[in-house]
Amino acid sequence: MKTLSAKGQKLLKVFHLLFNFMWIGGAFSMMLLLLGTNPQESHELYMKSVTLKMIDDWLIIVGASGCVITGVIYGIWTKWGFFKQRWIIVKWILTIFMVISGTYLMGPCVNGNVYPVTEISNYTIENKSFNDNLSQITFWGIIQTILLIITVLISVYKPWKCKGK
Repeated sequence: MKTLSAKGQKLLKVFHLLFNFMWIGGAFSMMLLLLGTNPQESHELYMKSVTLKMIDDWLIIVGASGCVITGVIYGIWTKWGFFKQRWIIVKWILTIFMVISGTYLMGPCVNGNVYPVTEISNYTIENKSFNDNLSQITFWGIIQTILLIITVLISVYKPWKCKGK
């Protein structure tokens, strides 16, 4: 199969890194919002929930999707492939885990905490469902952030030798 030119690979790397920045920046932003704020009033809880959803929708989902798409392009149209290097296999495993857990474990909690503004009375610190969702978002957000840092470290250090060697 034909591979990308050197110029094409550099452009692909730029997009891959930009999407990675979005994903990691979104994860850190969510963690700062979750761990660094303590809203008490309904309108404050509403804004926290809406902000978390916006970060998830516009930074994390777009960044993760872009990383997966550019990763697939790397696998198909560059010498890196999907299975030639162990570090790439580990990155794919971590990425797939993060996308699946983010979609099915964290995402519903983020979306579940955004009620219509007309139901602002649901935003109370006594709302068990709301607080359970925040706990799940925090737990999975910490896991995701740690795994994102690990994937960056793997990308930089490429710690495992080529499978064939």
